[in-house]
Amino acid sequence: MPSTYTLHFDTPAFKGDVTIPLGLYINGEFIDPVEGGTIEVVNPATGRAITSVAAGTKADIDIAVRAAKAAYKTSWGLEVSGVQRGKLMSKLAVLMGEHIEQFAALDALANGKPYLTAYNRDNKGAIAVMEYYAGWADKITGKTIETNKNKLAYTRHEPIGVVGQIIPWNVPMFSLSLKIAPALATGNTVILKPSELTPLSALLFCTLIKEAGFPPGVINIVNGYGATAGQAISEHPHIGKVAFTGSTLTGRKIMEAAAKSNLKPVTLELGGKSPNIIFDDADLEQAVKWAIHGIYFNHGQNCSAGSRIFIQEGIYDKFLEQFTQAALAIKVGDPFDESTYQGPQVSKTQFERIMGYITSGKQDGATVHIGGERIGTEGYFIHPTIFTECKPEMKIVREEIFGPVACVMKFRTEEEALEQANDTTYGLAASVFTKDIDRAVRVAHALEAGTAWINCANQTEIALPFGGFKQSGIGRELSEYALENYTNVKAVHVNIGLKL
Repeated sequence: MPSTYTLHFDTPAFKGDVTIPLGLYINGEFIDPVEGGTIEVVNPATGRAITSVAAGTKADIDIAVRAAKAAYKTSWGLEVSGVQRGKLMSKLAVLMGEHIEQFAALDALANGKPYLTAYNRDNKGAIAVMEYYAGWADKITGKTIETNKNKLAYTRHEPIGVVGQIIPWNVPMFSLSLKIAPALATGNTVILKPSELTPLSALLFCTLIKEAGFPPGVINIVNGYGATAGQAISEHPHIGKVAFTGSTLTGRKIMEAAAKSNLKPVTLELGGKSPNIIFDDADLEQAVKWAIHGIYFNHGQNCSAGSRIFIQEGIYDKFLEQFTQAALAIKVGDPFDESTYQGPQVSKTQFERIMGYITSGKQDGATVHIGGERIGTEGYFIHPTIFTECKPEMKIVREEIFGPVACVMKFRTEEEALEQANDTTYGLAASVFTKDIDRAVRVAHALEAGTAWINCANQTEIALPFGGFKQSGIGRELSEYALENYTNVKAVHVNIGLKL
């Protein structure tokens, strides 16, 4: 296969050429996979192939592990100060900023998300995450703990070593930075597998690693399929920790493989079925706007999407009317059109999955209030969809759809809303809208979710942790909390007077 591929963009949002390498990035070099496989990358706006990239397998993960182990022992880990790690990460963030237009164009092309979303949220966010953890790199500290006069006792937070990371396709560069940055800050070396659907921006990122000054083997990016490269990461005996973002089903498989191999710890950021509770006294106009953002942002392909919308009966009709008008006004179309809010779903498989849920909702007796249909005949576009007359036992209410599909339900009392909101196996995020501050805080505290938003939705902050309760995951990402995922705590006892 050719070593690079150049994409020519001539769009309203971005014009220019972007050249990407097509191989695996291992030990500071681009190499061909041992078994020579490829992955076809498809433009979801057209359904046509963009190019093909190398597909790594277990043999390539083995090579990457050896490179990462060698780097950890000789040129990273405890051999490099936190100050130096932070400087390299800061340099990498600067380089990412210099190429932000190219990253956004690649993500818009392969993912289908609007270019402006990829630019302003995903990639600016990715840069900010890298900068944030660069600042943490020289602040990884333990504690001195008083025990008795004959002992000096303290703790060290040491890097785990080689860590494996598997990221999703819905926010490609943000997910990459979210995983890599805390691992690097704490002194680990990394083997990361991008999604096979959206590997292009990760490949461009690889070209910046050496330029930033990272030693070979510290960051390794191995494209591949989940069943091969992903499985190899999960079960590799010399990978000391694995982090994954994706579906709960896949998370179970990764956890099982990690347990059966070397009992490596796992961080899992999994699915969600987030409730959005809107009380009678909410600011109706703002509640509608946030509800639209909560479910339709990123085409509904968002783990914290507010897909279950509970409306108190006093404003149900007014809310539904305004929510419907706002959904109908959403511009669905070309990701490179600056007026587009919703592009295509990421792939044919995801498109068919969402349409299958829409069919299920109809069969179960829910009412398609608007949408529920494909847009056009080319690409994977779906009308923003609203279901009414939804019941708690319906598949569309209980399972994560990961698409632009909202289930709207009516409630009477606060207790009823909480009971329905918490009646789920998931617990990633939740929203509550009310002008009553007592109720707002009371409900936020009672919701069984790792994040509770009051009078907003789908808002993350780098300095606040993100992760789930129940089957929405294990561990936290973002903030200082994420650093805990990548260190081992060692207790040191120094005898300064005890005699036997």
